[in-house]
Amino acid sequence: TYEILMLQGGGLGQNAAIPMNLMPLAKNGPKADFLVTGIWSEKSFKEADKYGVAHLAASSASEKFNTIPDRSTWQLSDDAAYVHYCANETIGGVEFPDVPDLNGKLLVADISSNILSKEMDVTKCGVWFGGAQKNIGPSGVTIVIVRKDLMGHSMKITPSIWDWSKQAATDSMLNTPPTFSIYMAGLGFKWLLKQGGVKAIEKRNQEKSELLYNFLDQSSLYENRVPKEYRSRMNATFFLRDENLNAQFLEQSNAAGLVALRGHKAAGGMRASIYNAMPLEGVKALVEFMRDFERRA
Repeated sequence: TYEILMLQGGGLGQNAAIPMNLMPLAKNGPKADFLVTGIWSEKSFKEADKYGVAHLAASSASEKFNTIPDRSTWQLSDDAAYVHYCANETIGGVEFPDVPDLNGKLLVADISSNILSKEMDVTKCGVWFGGAQKNIGPSGVTIVIVRKDLMGHSMKITPSIWDWSKQAATDSMLNTPPTFSIYMAGLGFKWLLKQGGVKAIEKRNQEKSELLYNFLDQSSLYENRVPKEYRSRMNATFFLRDENLNAQFLEQSNAAGLVALRGHKAAGGMRASIYNAMPLEGVKALVEFMRDFERRA
């Protein structure tokens, strides 16, 4: 069974809390494996190294974080407490199609950016965590779903606020909780249920992303650089083959009411974030604009 905690500090806070709570479970001293497929999993990897051995089991850094390394190349440890991965990397637009099957190894999943976007079997991971600000509500609350047998093993140095067992014992109210963010998250959950729940939103997300990627694949102006099997349904990255048109594209898209399309500075190019709240009509409007811009370019 699992405990659901509603905490503060964002994913960055859990990047410290997770190793402090779980690394003591390692066989030969604190250690964890990391699958680094983007900026966010890289941050988790670097933070964990403060509390024990953070072992780089796989990385796509050499491919500019545009893919997920082939499973046959992963170098998993026998003595690591857990394996950490980020289910969806927002900056590179890379998403694991499913929870990796690691033959019973304890998995920790960062689902900050694809939480509630599709059905997930909670039993496949020991810990799931994510900030609310992508698919749930405004920032301020971080949801941590922990298997109960994984609590109570924290390092002595663990601050009380990051100790899952202490938070669970007080119903996430060890200190004053982020009440407004939790209230707004509740409204977000009600909205999701009105849409038909996670199963219905998954179908809609599939439809939205397919519409956009199908257009990109037939375009002679735009390109997506992520292999089809790893493309994110939340964050579609794309590049204009003629980069001299970037400024013009952003200016005209903004004027058309299609905002925040500039890609992250670490990746460049463009990025369309199409989270749960984005309706299909929004993606249709984007594709129509992009088609028109290509015609005029």
